[in-house]
Amino acid sequence: MTTDRTNTRGGRDWVGEVGSGILGGLVGGLAFGGLMAVMAMLPMIGMLAGREDALVGFAIHMLISATIGAIYGALFGALPAARRPPSGAALGLAYGFAWWVLGPLLIMPSMMGMGPQFGAAFNQMNLISLMGHLVFGLLLGVAFALIMARRDSVAPRSHAAA
Repeated sequence: MTTDRTNTRGGRDWVGEVGSGILGGLVGGLAFGGLMAVMAMLPMIGMLAGREDALVGFAIHMLISATIGAIYGALFGALPAARRPPSGAALGLAYGFAWWVLGPLLIMPSMMGMGPQFGAAFNQMNLISLMGHLVFGLLLGVAFALIMARRDSVAPRSHAAA
């Protein structure tokens, strides 16, 4: 018995999982973006596009949030744990931590010509960034679990011929 939401390659609902990850990433991104706005960090994100502008920074931040959410859905969508809010929250926290290491400590400073910033991991700005990434991951994981649970509960079922 299969659902109409599966595909023939591995039986996964790739579109649903990635789409739910994007939505979860946007939920987490809105909360994290609010923190970044309060901390006046969005103009720095705008510099990734060459414009020190908060609105540009917010747009870039939300695009990155959606992309990271899509990756979450692709990586973890088939895991039963990712589809339950408590374990989704834990998985999201770990994912947020991983992106804190990858994003502000490695990728972003390297793109801005500063090189990796692992030595500055525990300065005040990076600790605030860690908090934001953890909130992002938590909300991503919970939102993803809730969205997928909803999708799973309304998925039409195909029935085998009797």
